[in-house]
Order: sequence, then C-alpha cells, then structure tokens
Amino acid sequence: MKLLRLCILVLLLVLSVSASIQALERQSASVYHARRVALAEKLHGGVAVVFAGEEPLLDLMPFRQDEDFYYLTGWNEPGAALLIAAASEPPSAQADPQPAHKYTEILFLPTRNLRMEKYTGVKLDAATPNASQSTAVDAVQPMTELPGVLSGMIATDRRVSAHISTQTDNPQAKALLEFVAATLGASALPPAHDVAEPTQELRVVKDEGELDLLKKASDASIAAQRVMMRAVKPGATERAVAGKMYTTWMEKGCERASYAPIVGSGHNSTVLHYSNNDGTLKDGDVVVVDAACEYSMYASDITRTVPVSGHFTAHQREIYDVVLGAQRAAAEAFVAGKSKINDRDRKDPDSLDTVAYNYINTHGKSLDGKPLGQYWLHGLGHMVGIDVHDPAKYPAVLKPGTVFTIEPGVYIPEENLGVRIEDVFVVGADGKLIDLVADLPHTADDVESAMREK
Repeated sequence: MKLLRLCILVLLLVLSVSASIQALERQSASVYHARRVALAEKLHGGVAVVFAGEEPLLDLMPFRQDEDFYYLTGWNEPGAALLIAAASEPPSAQADPQPAHKYTEILFLPTRNLRMEKYTGVKLDAATPNASQSTAVDAVQPMTELPGVLSGMIATDRRVSAHISTQTDNPQAKALLEFVAATLGASALPPAHDVAEPTQELRVVKDEGELDLLKKASDASIAAQRVMMRAVKPGATERAVAGKMYTTWMEKGCERASYAPIVGSGHNSTVLHYSNNDGTLKDGDVVVVDAACEYSMYASDITRTVPVSGHFTAHQREIYDVVLGAQRAAAEAFVAGKSKINDRDRKDPDSLDTVAYNYINTHGKSLDGKPLGQYWLHGLGHMVGIDVHDPAKYPAVLKPGTVFTIEPGVYIPEENLGVRIEDVFVVGADGKLIDLVADLPHTADDVESAMREK
C-alpha cells in the first residue's frame, strides 16, 4: 500500500512538472540542442554558463525567463543554470599538451523549497524522475554541483579559464567565478566574456518554429487592435481601452503584453513612450495605440492611429497618409541582404530609414507650413523576437529569417497631433517581405470602417 501511494505521488509530481513546462508552447528538443551546439562552436574550446531568471520577490512582479537562457533551453522555471562546454581545440605547437575534452551540456537545477512551493507551485529538481528527459538537456545535476564541475574542467584544462562566457552583469555569475577562483587557489579568474554576444548573433535569424510563434503573437495582437478600434470613442478612457486589449490577449492564450501599452490621445499622441494611459478621449483628437502581446515568449509590436470621433479631419488624414506612404515606400525599396534598418544618420541609400525620411520630408506639411521631416524623432524600426527589441548591431542588414518593424511617425506637439503606423515584417527565404500585420487595417478609410464594426 505504501509503495502504491509513493508511485501515485511520483506520478502527480511528474504530471505537475510536465504541466508547468508546457504552459508555454515549446519547440522540439532537437531545436534547443542544435542551438546549444551552435553556441559551443563559438566558444573556442571554452565554457558558457547561462543563468535563468530568478523567482520574483513579490507576487505583483510576474516571472519572465532570461531570454538567452530560454532561447537555449525552452525551460521556463527560475533559478537554474545551463553549462555548455565546447570540445577542446587542438593545442598549438608551443603549448604544453593538455587533455582533450568533448562537448558537454548540463542543466543545474536549484534545490526545491517545499514550503515556497505551496505558494508558487511544484518545481522540478535534479532528483525528479526523468529530469533529463523533461528538460531535454543531456544531463541534469543539482545547482550545488555547478562550482565543482566548472572548477574540475578548469583544473583539467587550464586553457578553459581564459574562455569562460557568462552574463557579465549577473550577480550569480560573478559569485560563481569568485568561488571557483578560490577553489583553484587563484586570486581571480581572467575576465569572463559576455555570453550575450555569441548567443544574440544566433538569435538574429529566426527558424520556422520561431516564425510560427511570432505569427501567433501578431495574430493575437491584431485581434486586440481591432477590439481597440471599436472601443475608441469620445469619453472613453485610455486605460479602459488598454484594458480591453489585455482581455483579448489573455483570451488568445498570450501570457503578457510585449511592453507597457501606449494609448495616447491628443497631446499624449506626440509623446513617444507615453504609458500613463490616464487621459480621456476627446472628440476631434487622434489616439496612437502602440500595444501588442507575447505568445510563448515571442513578441509582436503593432501601432495604429485612429480618430476619436471615428473620422479623420482633412489635416489628420493628410498626415496619416504621409506616414502610411513612408511605410510603404520603405517596404517597396527593400532588398534582402542589402537593405538596413535603424540608421539614424538617414544618409545611406541602402537604409530604409533614408527612404522613409525622404518621403516624409517631401510630402505634406504642418499647419504652419513646415516640412514634416523634423517631426519624425526615432528610428524606422528594430528587430523583433523573444524580446520586442531583439538584439542586433545597428544599422542592421536585413537578410532572410530576420524579423523587424517598419514604424515611421510624425509628431507635432503644437497641433496635439501624433501619427505612427507600425507593422512586423519577416524576410522570407525567397528574400521577399512578409507583413505579419497585413490583416489589420492600414488606410485611413479602412481604419474608419473598422471603427464602425460591431
């Protein structure tokens, strides 16, 4: 009887752990393994240690996994660490012979806190049955073993100490390196390399699984933008409009907003990162709504500008058409492997920023006759992925598999008039652009029509 009860408890534990793992839509285990191997090839025979995010101290601070850690593991529990050791490189002729070591990957899991789990839910640890299969990492060990494993690798091959990559601003990483140095009798190890650099190089080009998740994030964000268009009317509050979008995201299976939603009406429409959302919509104003969500850690980023009354004035429509024209001009000028994004100088002919800026500055004027170029204050776009502003070295060349935004804008504070239109684009394998936001209204007429839908 006791054995039966034990088996039932183990089964419940495994099911609970499995449920927490599957809370996000993960790709196949082979995808994450291939990413780890690709990172190892960039380590020059060294070791990378990547720490997961930490459990938030307060319930109002929701947990979000470290992006590089998630990219490499698909693991969504806090407090873990991933170690990847590259196969050793052949020694140079001048170097002393060193023992060879092979590729190794280990996931270190923290000790379970059974009392805390009553509040946060059951977690998996190294002692959990089939932990390696559940995490899809070759080996799983207790977090307490990490310093000893790393020390042992360095003791066996001292070259490793000069090729350690980790999160250089992470306090756990700093503590680990200091402790390992002490165990080896060294005053300090050589400075660690930033693991974000090689990992984020890998993240620039998205695979098919990532593109599928990005499309799901965009589809849910489109649905919320359509809800917004029906909710905007005089007397509505910015916060209420944002709330309706949150509801839609959750209904579509998304876990959170990609960033603090911007619902800025009137003068607030000219404030680029306005996020107070505490105003009331007034007849005659426009409202800029820059709001999107994450689906299984992958973000979307969409902006639309709509008239509070349901109809643009002649001047509002003029500015809107200029911004839309700039977005379309940039998309039409795109050439895969040549075009660049986020070039703040706006002088390079291969820069889509240059194309959009020239269009804005030569089409339309403010009410007092000024060219509109001076009223565009930001870059044309950025990469999108696990982070809504995915890492890249800008100006970034756009090649197949990259995902980015095109988001021109014109902001005229003295007119209380801001307009931004933002879509997420994928560079397809054939080099052509795919607009993930194509199903959302773009023209002024289509926006007005969507606002009348029931």
